[in-house]
This record gives sequence, structure tokens and C-alpha cells, in this order.
Amino acid sequence: MNQLSDEKPKSAPEGGSTDPRGRSRSGLMWFAGLAIVVVGVLFYVLLARLDRVNQEVSQLRTQVQESNMKSDVASSKAESAFDHASAAAQSARQAASERDQAEKQKAQAQQQAQQAQQEAKTAQEQAAQADAKAEEYRKQREAELDRLQQALGQIAGTRRTAMGLVMTLGSKSIRFAFDKSTLRPEDKEVLSRIAGILSILKGYQIYVYGYTDDIGTREYNQKLSERRARSVYDYLVENGLNPNIMTTKGFGEADPLVPGDSEKARAINRRVEIGLVDSTIKPLSSLNQ
Repeated sequence: MNQLSDEKPKSAPEGGSTDPRGRSRSGLMWFAGLAIVVVGVLFYVLLARLDRVNQEVSQLRTQVQESNMKSDVASSKAESAFDHASAAAQSARQAASERDQAEKQKAQAQQQAQQAQQEAKTAQEQAAQADAKAEEYRKQREAELDRLQQALGQIAGTRRTAMGLVMTLGSKSIRFAFDKSTLRPEDKEVLSRIAGILSILKGYQIYVYGYTDDIGTREYNQKLSERRARSVYDYLVENGLNPNIMTTKGFGEADPLVPGDSEKARAINRRVEIGLVDSTIKPLSSLNQ
């Protein structure tokens, strides 16, 4: 054993180190260089990827901004479209309401027109009925006037007028003395017969007119004609005629029946006329129109 320990160490081969530490440092340096290279490559790759990522992020941001802008535009268009749609809906509702109102008004107008037509038809029927009744009544009154004319014509001269009848009480029926308005007994008998016929009449107005001859002044003759008309009026009222349907008037020497100044002509012109007007058909007015 001592022999082995006494052996000298073998010398290192020429041209190389035989120190293990040197080899270890050299390996470490190589590994460190390699690590640096790897780290550098990785760092480069990382930087490249990071740059691509940044570019992609930038592109995404641009796309997002464009998308946001498009979204804003779309939202604005959507809001505008919604406003238009709301306005259109409001207009549609208003138009529908106006249409409903117009239809109601049209229905009401049609109903009113139908009612007016019905009322017009009813009015026409009533008018036709009224015309028929009026015509029938007119015929009845005409027949009554014919009978009345016939009855009164047996007492004194009686003629038809547009509004009724006129009796002329001249010298052949009532004779007034010159400048007189008093009735003789025979005159009263004639008036009694007339009053008996007129008392049964209904719907007539009675006019009593007085006349004179041409002797005397107009003023005096006017007063005398009024007194003669009044004397006949009073006697008829005494015999039952209603004074509310009677009127008197004097015409003096106007409207003579016979022209001339003979005694016969003057006797005829001294007269009283009794007019009958159908107040149910014609308005009350003078017979001498």
C-alpha cells in the first residue's frame, strides 16, 4: 500500500490543461453565452410578438373605434328612425281619429239628411192635405156664398166680388129722404130680413158704407153719409148682429151709381151698401177696392 502512495503523479499531456476547474469555468461561460443568446433570441421574439400584439391591439382599437362610430351612426339612425316611426305612428293615430270623426260626422249628416227628407216628405204630405182641405173648404165657402147671394138677391141687388158679396140698398130697398139719415118702417123691415140671414153666418166681416147725392158741400155730404151708414149699423146690431164683426164708413157723394143731376139719379145715389168679406180666406179690407 505504501508503494502505491509513493508513486508520483502522472504528468498532464502536452498541449492541454489538466485542471478540472478550468474546464468547469469554460463550460459555465459557454452555457452563459448560450443562455444569453437564447435569452436574447427569446427577448427578440418576445419583442416581435409584443410589437405584433401592439399592432393587433392598435388595429383592434381602430376597429373598435370604427365599430363605435358605426354603432353611434347606427344608433343615431335608429333614434331618428324611431322618432320618425313615433311621428308616423302619432300621425297615423291622428289620421285614424280624424277619419273616425269624419265617419261619425258623415253618419250624422246622413242621418240628418234622412231626417230632413222624412220631414220634407211629411211636410209635403201635410201641405197636400192642407191644400186638399183648403180646396174643399173653398168650395164649401163658394157654395155658401152662392146660396147667400141668392137669398140676399131676393131682398136687394147683390153682386159677387173677389172677397165676398156687396148688397146695394138703394131706392128700391131703402129710400133715404133728402138730407136725412133716419130709417122708415119699410126700411127697417128690409133690414130685419137681412139681419135674419146674416145672423147665422160665421167667418165673415160686415162693412156698412153710406153715400149721398151731389147736393151740398163735400164736407157736409161726408158727415151725412157717415150718419146713414151708422143708422143701418145700429139697426142691424139691435137685430142680433155682432158689432165686433161690423165696420162703418162714409164716402159722401163719391162713387155715384148713376151719373147726372136728375132727381131720379140723385135718389138712387142716396144709398147704403153692405159688404160681406170671408175673413177665413181673405184679409179684411174695403170692398170698394
